[in-house]
Amino acid sequence: MSKRRDEWSEDPRDMLRAGPDFDLVGMERDATPGWRSGKKAASRFCDERGDLLSELQERLFAEGRAGGTRSLLVVVQGLDTAGKGGVARHVMSKVDPQGVALRSFGPPTDEELKHHFLWRIKKKLPSPGLIGVFDRSHYEDVLIARVDELVRPDVWERRYDEINDFEADLVESGTTVLKFGLMVSHDQQGLRLMKRLDRPDKHWKYSTNDLVTRRKWDDYQDAYADVFRRTSTEAAPWYVIPADHKWYARVAITEILTQTLIDMDPEWPSVRWDPEVQRRELAALMSTEALRASLKDTESQVKKAVKDDRRVREETARARADVADSDPLAEAEAQAREAEAVATAAAAMLDLKRTREQKAELLEERGAG
Repeated sequence: MSKRRDEWSEDPRDMLRAGPDFDLVGMERDATPGWRSGKKAASRFCDERGDLLSELQERLFAEGRAGGTRSLLVVVQGLDTAGKGGVARHVMSKVDPQGVALRSFGPPTDEELKHHFLWRIKKKLPSPGLIGVFDRSHYEDVLIARVDELVRPDVWERRYDEINDFEADLVESGTTVLKFGLMVSHDQQGLRLMKRLDRPDKHWKYSTNDLVTRRKWDDYQDAYADVFRRTSTEAAPWYVIPADHKWYARVAITEILTQTLIDMDPEWPSVRWDPEVQRRELAALMSTEALRASLKDTESQVKKAVKDDRRVREETARARADVADSDPLAEAEAQAREAEAVATAAAAMLDLKRTREQKAELLEERGAG
């Protein structure tokens, strides 16, 4: 049984996804839907998932470098203290920073106000191979713009459809869109704001505008409810996460992000050059001592690659198996993935044998075998 099946009662994507009848008012903000364990187990789970997440992200990045067109956009929304910054610090810290583009959107500048509200968003979309993270986003234009009456109601009203069309176009062009709404309770937000006031090292996080926003709590809840109901689509769903427990929000986002990348199934790009030819040419530029050290290191390096690849393929197979009971095609695909993992590992070990033999031959040619 996979680790995910042990810790989660069911796929968090199914439990946390918003639909047209989503009830934000009745949502328990201190709940931990689907998670069977506690905070410590969540931390361990995130660390363990981090290895797989890192491997998948590197594959996506490599795919983009080789001319692929796919990317992943992660939108994070929530009121102050909901934990948006923690997503970047704790979840995205599991992956290579060069493969992540973090963007934060504040009030629009004078230049941005001259354009359509999506103009500044389009300029910051992730390039192929990257995971883009938006800390706040185009949804500010149907949240704060609505609550603070920055535009007429008919203006923000038509933006829902504009956003849906925009995100559908993104998905069509190769960008997978994930949207997370972190929903903290009124009491918990008050406690977190008070903590910022009590601790001198947290004063920098506090703004007097936080109280202005807090006084409009009900208006913001209504605005968020409409966002979740009207812009959670098949192409770009909203996952609304109870955020009174920051650790739960992090473990839920980690799992949804990992499962999404598993579904994207990025692959290492093929190369147009011959490794054996390049290895021989590189060896000619290495000292005998360095080449001998490389031979010694060959087995551990290849076995690590085999182990990482097999883990990804097996997790992909498990993800397919989760729906296999109701989908015969998914069951067949899961079985094919498991067989593929075995075959790929066998091919890699054969390649390891050839690599070791070639390096040994190169050393013998130098009389240093």
